[in-house]
Amino acid sequence: MNPIRWIAWTFGVLAGLACAGLVLLAFVFLLAWDNLPSIDALTDYRPKIPLRIYTLEGTLIGEFGEERRMIVRIDDVPPALRDAIIAAEDERFYAHTGIDLIGVVRAATANVLAGRTRQGASTITMQLARNLFLSNERTFTRKIYEALLAYRIETSLTKDQILETYINQIYLGQRAYGFAAAAQAYYGRAVTDLSLAEAAMLAGLPKAPSSFNPVVNPKRAHQRQLYVLRRMLELGNIDEKQHAEALRVAQVQLAEGEARRQAGRRDAIDMPVRAEFVAEMVRQALFERYPEEVYARGLRVYTTISRADQEAAYASLRKGVLDFDRRQGYRGPENFVNLPQGAGDEAIEDALQDVVDHDDLLAAIVLEATPRQVTVQRRAGEKLVVDILRSDQRLADSLGRQATDARRIRRGSIVRVFRDADEKGRWRIWQLPEVEAAFVSMDPRDGAIRSLVGGFDFSRNKYNRVTQAWRQPGSSFKPFVYAAALDRGFTASTIVPDEPVVVDAAMTGGQAWEPKNYDGKFEGPMRVRTALAKSKNMVSIRILQAIGTRYAQDYITRFGFDADRHPPYLTMALGAGSVTPMQMARGYGVFANGGYRVEPYLISRIVDDRGNLLAEAKPARAGVDAPRVLEERNAFVMDNLMREVVRSGTATSAMSLGRNDLAGKTGTTNDYNDAWFAGYQSTLVGIAWVGYDTPKRLGNQETGGRTALPIWTNYMARALKGVPQSQLIVPDDVVAVKIDPDSGLADPDGRLVEYFYRTAQPRDRPVQRHDDEPPIDRDRRVF
Repeated sequence: MNPIRWIAWTFGVLAGLACAGLVLLAFVFLLAWDNLPSIDALTDYRPKIPLRIYTLEGTLIGEFGEERRMIVRIDDVPPALRDAIIAAEDERFYAHTGIDLIGVVRAATANVLAGRTRQGASTITMQLARNLFLSNERTFTRKIYEALLAYRIETSLTKDQILETYINQIYLGQRAYGFAAAAQAYYGRAVTDLSLAEAAMLAGLPKAPSSFNPVVNPKRAHQRQLYVLRRMLELGNIDEKQHAEALRVAQVQLAEGEARRQAGRRDAIDMPVRAEFVAEMVRQALFERYPEEVYARGLRVYTTISRADQEAAYASLRKGVLDFDRRQGYRGPENFVNLPQGAGDEAIEDALQDVVDHDDLLAAIVLEATPRQVTVQRRAGEKLVVDILRSDQRLADSLGRQATDARRIRRGSIVRVFRDADEKGRWRIWQLPEVEAAFVSMDPRDGAIRSLVGGFDFSRNKYNRVTQAWRQPGSSFKPFVYAAALDRGFTASTIVPDEPVVVDAAMTGGQAWEPKNYDGKFEGPMRVRTALAKSKNMVSIRILQAIGTRYAQDYITRFGFDADRHPPYLTMALGAGSVTPMQMARGYGVFANGGYRVEPYLISRIVDDRGNLLAEAKPARAGVDAPRVLEERNAFVMDNLMREVVRSGTATSAMSLGRNDLAGKTGTTNDYNDAWFAGYQSTLVGIAWVGYDTPKRLGNQETGGRTALPIWTNYMARALKGVPQSQLIVPDDVVAVKIDPDSGLADPDGRLVEYFYRTAQPRDRPVQRHDDEPPIDRDRRVF
């Protein structure tokens, strides 16, 4: 065949094939165009937005939903972030029509020269199309659909609308969808507050969120961040000075990311405030109210929780529990693994894989142990040398050869390490405590809960002891009995003997009872004020016996307690009934606010994703519309008596706060099973409880004053900082009288001052009598 004719024939065949291919391709495109999904999801963009829970000030404390997402308008996206996204993903975004042919040629050339896929040609619009309507499968058909959808999107929306949707929709790791959610997840701040370096870090994530995650792989993420910053410089988005400053900040971020990784913190960033029990309470309440849409509607719930108060409560409770646990001594390592000499980091990582860190109590494995020093290794190869303090005798015992295998610290032991603030931040070895605790604080003026910690660690045990734990209150319940006594004719100066009491079985509802005081001593006749300050059990029993158990059972309901949980027996005087810490907060609130019962509430308001108000709390306020359940004069005298508990009684350690307006009562139950302190200042009630979930003895001398009061004191030291001391205002129907301390009677020459009612009987509600109660002896000297 003639060469020219052969060449012509070949070109003809090729041209025919090309035409046929173009026809086929056109047919495929037409067929695909007719089968494109509707883009209504874009024109009426309504993504799933999780339920978010905030403090009173607006700090995020909880998020519930399949996707972390926060919607942001394009006008609110800082220019640095927009420029960074476009530089990283689609530099010709504002020039192409959905498919960037120049970008396709450039990517193809780079990939051919490299011999592998180095660059992609997907535009921001194509990524959005794939993310919303298509799968991630790598097929020719999907690429056709992706390109056609991108073109249709470009004809339906403006560039800014496309970019806004992309910014809100794209997945960026850590369950964060959209850049606003990622800014919160990785940096704990609003997208508007991002620095240039942070914007570049986030802009580098869409390419591979798992690979460039700055928490999981800080070094690789840093390399991607540097690339984005370089592209921004090349495109003229930033100048040399801005670039240099961003590089400096990026280096600092890399160091911080490495520190987080070595500390075993796998989440990007924890919630700024540890309030998991609060968030769970709100979640349950919202689920009951909006069961069908609670996790997707974008509801925002603002609680009454104060960030500063919650932080103080959390830190105080953990310190109190750890201090108690150290007094009990070291129990031994929590586990052992076989760790041969020469075992590498991989073996150690495997050993620690299923051992979860609990906040500052970090899991570690022992490499070497001597009586004075222990070398441990954390995750990611971090090694620590821990010196054993002389004060840690029980810990030192676990390092000796005489220790049992279960208690001995040796190579392969799984232990906990933490930085001890009391020891200038030095590392120490300890254990996860077995004891639990609860703390709640409330504004007595309207019932707003300011802090709530339902246990030592929510991740370990989600049981909320503030609302779910029914425990004996011990002596912290006595003020309610004393308040009833004031309405039955007792006064603060009434003399009651502190002498042995024997109660027969008929009066206890069980067996004969011979109670004792905490110290086992009896001090004879004493005033009611002194008896409450010293928490004298015999006096409390005699007072209850005098006013009648049924009367007292009825009386305590005005504070919000359940009558059926406090049987009408003399054991009620010692707090043998059942209460929750939340109930105690409500009850003590009556004393703190002058006699009104306010209901504790946690949710301040609920808004939807557009900020529309859906619900708002309207609490009853003391002195306005809350019901009065205690006479003002009764509340005043009880407040004065409980201030004496702090000044000279079982809670004197609270005087370390340097305030004269604190009141409260310690509580220790039989056999030291529960330790309480319930106290208040006129603007804040706080309840602290310590005990085991399955009741058992806390230990000798572990009283409310020693175990629970420090939690309350540490909290109040921070919560009341800057709060003026409240002034004592004597009601009109209360008079101050000099008395003789021995007889409790008025004496013009007496060296003590006591408060008395001007009238003998309560004015606002009559005394309720029960037929089986003894008559009231109104002799104020001896009962």
